[in-house]
This record gives sequence, C-alpha cells and structure tokens, in this order.
Amino acid sequence: MNVALHLAWLDLRRVLRQRETWLWTFVMPLVFFYFFGMLQSGPRRSATPNEALILEAPDGGVLVDELEARLVERGFAVERVRQLAAAPPSPGRVLTLPAHFSSDLLAGRAVALDFRRDSGGSAFEYERFRVTRAAWGVLADVVALAAEGRAGTAEEFAKLRAAPRSVEVVVQSAGERRAIASGRQQAVPGTMVMFTMIVLLTASGVALVGDRRRGLLRRLASTPLSRAQLAASKWLAIFTLGVVQLSYAVAVGALVFEVDWGPDVAMVALVLALWAAFNASLALALASLVASEAQVVGLSVLGANVLAALGGCWWPIEVAPRWMQELASWLPTGWVMNALHRLMLFHSGPQGAWTAVVWLSLATLGLAGLGARRLRWE
Repeated sequence: MNVALHLAWLDLRRVLRQRETWLWTFVMPLVFFYFFGMLQSGPRRSATPNEALILEAPDGGVLVDELEARLVERGFAVERVRQLAAAPPSPGRVLTLPAHFSSDLLAGRAVALDFRRDSGGSAFEYERFRVTRAAWGVLADVVALAAEGRAGTAEEFAKLRAAPRSVEVVVQSAGERRAIASGRQQAVPGTMVMFTMIVLLTASGVALVGDRRRGLLRRLASTPLSRAQLAASKWLAIFTLGVVQLSYAVAVGALVFEVDWGPDVAMVALVLALWAAFNASLALALASLVASEAQVVGLSVLGANVLAALGGCWWPIEVAPRWMQELASWLPTGWVMNALHRLMLFHSGPQGAWTAVVWLSLATLGLAGLGARRLRWE
C-alpha cells in the first residue's frame, strides 16, 4: 500500500505541474460560475421604494393621491408633475394620467392610463404589472364606495382602507419544498460537476495513456508492483485531484458567490466525494481502453459536455421536456445534480440523496473493476 500511495503522490504532483490543469481546475470554473450565474439569474426585482417613476397628472384630485400612495406601496419613488418639460431621465418610467382623471373616474366614465419606459424586456413587464395592480386597486375602491352610496372623498377612502377585510389569506406549508434552481444556485453546482468530469478525464487520462505509450508502465511491470497496486495508485491520484477541485469549488461558491449549500452539508460532501470517485474510475477505464491521448481528449470533452447538457448542469432539468427529465434519471450527471438540488433547494434531508449515493457507488465499483482488469502495461 505504501508503494501505491507513493506512486499516487508522484502522479498527482506531475499533473499539478501542468499549467493546463491549473487553468481548467482553478481559473476557468470561476469564469463560468460568474457567466452562467449572471445569465440564469434573470432581472433584479426590488420591492423597496427605490425605482423612480414620474407621475404626469395634469389635474389633481383625490384619486391621483390614492394612485400615488399605491404606487409607493408597490416599490416606486414617485415624482408628480403636471406636465413633462423635457425627456425624463433614465430609466424613464413615466405614468401619464388623462385630464380630469379623478372627476371622470368618479362619474363612471372610462379613463386610459399610459405607462412608458425607455427599455423593454421582462423588467418592463414586471413594472407594468405593479403599476396595473396599483391602478386596479384604486378602481376597486371606487366601485366599493359607489356600491355603498358613499362619496369619493379622501376621508371615505381612508375609512375604506381601515375597514376589516372580509377575505383573509392563510398561508401554510403544502409539504416538501419545491423550487427551480436559478442563478448561482444552479450555475455553481452545475459548472462544478461538469468541470470535474472534464479535468479528471482529460488530465489524468492523458497522463495514463502517455505513460503506457512511453513505456513507463512496461518498466513498472518488471518491478514487484502488482496490477492491483498500479491501478490503485492511478485511481487514488485521480480521486485526490477531484477532491481538491471540488473542495475549491465549494469554498469559492460559498465565500465569493454566496451559494447556500443547504442544511445537510455532510451529505453534500458525500455526494461530491462519490462524484470524484466515479470520475476517477471512469478515467481509469477510459484510459485502459483507448489507444492514444487524442482519443482520450476527444471522448472526454465530447462526453462530458453531452452528459452535462442532458443531466441538468447547463440549465435546471425541471424546465426541460419530460423526455429529457426521464433521460437525466439514467445519467451520472443527472444523479448528482438531482441529489444536490434535493439537498440544497428542496431541503429533503439526507434520505433525498440516497438514490444517487447507491447508483454512484455501484457505477464507481463497476468502472474501477473494468479499468483494473483492462489496464495494459504496453
């Protein structure tokens, strides 16, 4: 065992001396953490009154005051003007009321509001929804007062707001928490899983094939070292590199990108350790079957990207078609991403990851046995 450990340490040192290993293990994942996290985070939505909105109201009136108050409740910092003298400053949120807005609405006549913003997109739709909600709230109060035969004065609106509501909303848990991963909660684990597979298969697989091509394994065959000891040393070196890479990604994700790894950190660590072990066994088996370094790189990069896409590393598998979700349940990337989502987002407890633990363990043992049996000295 000491010989195997010594060889594993030498292999690990050799792989870590390569600049490509450092680049793809410690640098590029950070770039992808940020890039994919930004793409999947969506627009920032704030419920605090820090979004400037210009309320263009040619006339005053009690309903203008009511609408302004509701806009403030919806998270806008309202500036009321009678008429815009120039183009509004960026971001240019302007809500224009028609002349005689209060008197026409109280008299039962239709009025039209015009909301404009200098840019569109989902942020505009969200803001228009909030403006519409405020406007419909004012209209509902007008209808309620008219139905009771009460005048539309500021005092009557104040009494209406203070009156007890006949409808009460009660919120309680409906069972297991369900959420779709987004932003960095999806990007960091997904990128980490993908890059671990790419680095372990390429860097370690190329090194093992290169040792066989240069005759290093043949020379080791002349020593008392057994095939099992050689396979164990290679596997241990690859596994250790995977643990280093995953530990680094978890630490950076928590400290820099504010990723919440959930309450069951020990189970997350077990799943990630098994992911490193699985890729170590897969790298050993792959390098034992192919004939050249080019084949290792080609199969590793193509296979890792396909498995990452189909297994839910690039996007939440919950938003994919049903057939893709079913396929992910048969893929190793799908096993580990499903386990991480259950532990991090659904808070399902350690039992939520046992399926992934079992499948990863069985696949690791099977691939390790295949790699050890097919390990060629030349």
